[in-house]
Amino acid sequence: MDYLTAVRAFVRVVESGSFAKAADSLQLPRNSVTKLVQSLEAHLRIKLLNRTTRRVSMTSDGAAYYERMSRLLEEWDEVEDELARARSHPRGRLRVDMGTTIASLLLIPTLAQFHVRYPDVQLDIGASDRPVDMVGERVDCVIRAGTVSDPSLIARQLGNLPQTTVATPSYLETHGVPTHPDDLETGHQLIRYTYAGSTRQLPIVLARDGQSVTVRGNHFVSVNDTSAMLAATLAGLGIMHGPAFITGRHVDSGALVQVLGDWQAPAVPIYIVYPANRHLSARVRVFVDWMLDLFRNSPYTLPPGPAS
Repeated sequence: MDYLTAVRAFVRVVESGSFAKAADSLQLPRNSVTKLVQSLEAHLRIKLLNRTTRRVSMTSDGAAYYERMSRLLEEWDEVEDELARARSHPRGRLRVDMGTTIASLLLIPTLAQFHVRYPDVQLDIGASDRPVDMVGERVDCVIRAGTVSDPSLIARQLGNLPQTTVATPSYLETHGVPTHPDDLETGHQLIRYTYAGSTRQLPIVLARDGQSVTVRGNHFVSVNDTSAMLAATLAGLGIMHGPAFITGRHVDSGALVQVLGDWQAPAVPIYIVYPANRHLSARVRVFVDWMLDLFRNSPYTLPPGPAS
């Protein structure tokens, strides 16, 4: 038995959901794929797949075997890829996860240029603000704001995100322009950010001349997604405190107005994170470099270093 080919056949059957599709993708006869998987099961002395006339599913042993072997195959392919091609020609699938606004406002507008430079890289982007299990979900890297304390992860700082407080002109015309953070406690509505999977809200702390004020205030709506937060603000539902890279374009256009400009919140550090024990492939390296350039060239972000 060609053990490596048998493992590839099993993994492809799992990922495609059928022996026929696996055979097509491997360019092998269907009966060859069937025999390869049967030989693999005989070699391991376990049943890997449950087969019916309508579907194929993994046994519990098959699921455990797939989890380990699919990763080994990826590493095998990466080693061969790096030996065969220079760093400037990475290839393969890259799984990344980031906040919705980072994806839509910073990364996606530049993907056409990324594709021209790296045409053989396939990007699978998870755009959400939820926590991600990098190992369990097999994500290559994530982009997240705030501190990273997990010792099993490597975090490389992309930059810092300055914060602004904004509202629509119509909202300010109706409710008045706040001149002190205390003004936000009465007579105003805030658009609050609530962490996904909890009821904990992102705090608003503003400082000036050594004085620090924590704003609690009232809110008509809270959201757990930054895109929704921006949409609610643009709809005139309240005052938003958030990253300038989200609001800056709308401030420049006049759709939003910055308030309390002399009251500042510390810029929030943002990192690209990947597992410390995982080989850093060429495609991850070029993606990290691409994101560093994006943050370096954005007018709404600050360079890496201590947040201030």
